[in-house]
Amino acid sequence: MPKSLSIRSGLGSVLFWSVISAAFIGPGSVTACAIAGSKYGLHLLWVLTFATLGTVWLQEAAARITIATGNDLGQVITQTYTGTRGRWVSWTLFLAIFFGCAAYQAGNILGAVAGLSLLTGLPVPILTIGIGLICIALLWIGSTQNLANFLGIIVFAMGGAFVYVAFGTPVTSIELTKALITPSFPDNSLLLINSLIGTTIVPYNLFFGSSIVPGQSLSEMRLGIWVAVVLGGIISVVLLLAGLLIPGDFSYPHMAQVMTDRLGTWAGSLFAFGLFAAGFASSLTAPLAAAVTAQSLLGVRKNSSTYRGIWIVVMLTGLIFGLLNVTPIPVIVAVQAINGILLPFVTIFLFAAVNNRKLLGDTYTNSPAQNLSMGLVVLVTAALGLWNVWLAFQ
Repeated sequence: MPKSLSIRSGLGSVLFWSVISAAFIGPGSVTACAIAGSKYGLHLLWVLTFATLGTVWLQEAAARITIATGNDLGQVITQTYTGTRGRWVSWTLFLAIFFGCAAYQAGNILGAVAGLSLLTGLPVPILTIGIGLICIALLWIGSTQNLANFLGIIVFAMGGAFVYVAFGTPVTSIELTKALITPSFPDNSLLLINSLIGTTIVPYNLFFGSSIVPGQSLSEMRLGIWVAVVLGGIISVVLLLAGLLIPGDFSYPHMAQVMTDRLGTWAGSLFAFGLFAAGFASSLTAPLAAAVTAQSLLGVRKNSSTYRGIWIVVMLTGLIFGLLNVTPIPVIVAVQAINGILLPFVTIFLFAAVNNRKLLGDTYTNSPAQNLSMGLVVLVTAALGLWNVWLAFQ
């Protein structure tokens, strides 16, 4: 292959997979990362290292299954588990993803409304209804991709501004490196740890990502996932570092003020619009992901009444939370943690599928190193999730 063609192919793969990193840089990431920095300093940076690497390992495995079989993750699971057992597995997985998407949607709508309210000062109910109606219209006619791509660019622009702000934090390279690799569990931080994991390793992205890889080689897929996801992880890190500069408790106005003080009024407005853009783009993605998962696991026909009914219920969940005028930040942190707790259940089935030698053959089955990496993600997320549930009942 000519060198110029190889470069274009690699760049195209990175851009192709940037949809995954854009999906996890939503209101959940902005909120959870900034709170982590504001409340705990550098102590939770290691969670972002773990979650970013976990995203790479899990997305690579899901994509490898599709390259090997020509089927996405949901289709492979339904082919592996048949009969009554198969129906139980498919429905249980779908419900886990469905409730996870509904939880995400609550945070998405609240985040989008919070950003637009910060920018315009308009009443929350009006903004909530307006955002909801626009999302429903776009999903109904199926024209979401170009708008989602544009909003993703805005989110990455906001991330670029945070990179500049992060350089103003009083952190040495030695302190940063140590915090990135040293696990730490400050008092009362477990919910936020699960939130940081749940907002980075997005369960529905495993099904979504495995459905968009046909036509890519293993090397192209791996390059694209590694570069795109690591860039998303870097944005999460700088969001946490920017949180160090927030005086007192975290709030969106405080974050906007930090941006304004460091870069000017335009940066505060960019943060507000970026928060709205992240929430709005994710408000289109989460309902659609629930319906696509039903299509993959349950055989629901695209654009059927059932398909549309699924994304409408997810959308309405977010709208209800928005119209109840609940405080957005605690809800956003909580719903990301819920998905972090649900994550191990989904990854266990992915782990089993990617070790099915009969299905994948020797070329695509997990190596011992890949099993070790994925097993670590499954065990750590399961342990943290169960720990969080146990503490909740104390």
